[in-house]
Amino acid sequence: MELPDFMSYSDKFSSKGFVEKISRIAKRAGSKLVYVALVLFYTLQSKEVSLKDKAIIVGALGYLISPLDVIPDAIPIVGLSEDLTVLMYVINKIWVDVPDDVKTKARTKLSEWFDEDELAEVEEFLNEHQKKGEKTESVEEAR
Repeated sequence: MELPDFMSYSDKFSSKGFVEKISRIAKRAGSKLVYVALVLFYTLQSKEVSLKDKAIIVGALGYLISPLDVIPDAIPIVGLSEDLTVLMYVINKIWVDVPDDVKTKARTKLSEWFDEDELAEVEEFLNEHQKKGEKTESVEEAR
């Protein structure tokens, strides 16, 4: 799957639009997509993140909010999977710079919408993500 030019969606982003979209699709989208979206949203508000990373985040969240997707969100499963692909692309680029308090804030908000089983899936997802990040760092250090 080829990623769209999500930076062209940066003008679609607004805090209000983000909150409305996430609360509307939370259960359908699943805990992983919502967690990644929340991390990006809270990272955007952090003073510890570079302007370059914030620009990428705005583009990705604008893509999530926009009703003009490559695959419309109304199509079950597939519609939100390309949104998740865009969000994962961005989170992989910035994950090492995401402050721990942002991750905690996102988990706390997630617990308002999801049950313990769904939160456990996110924890498993994060552990896998961190392991991949450690492998990438060790490969880069070896170079």
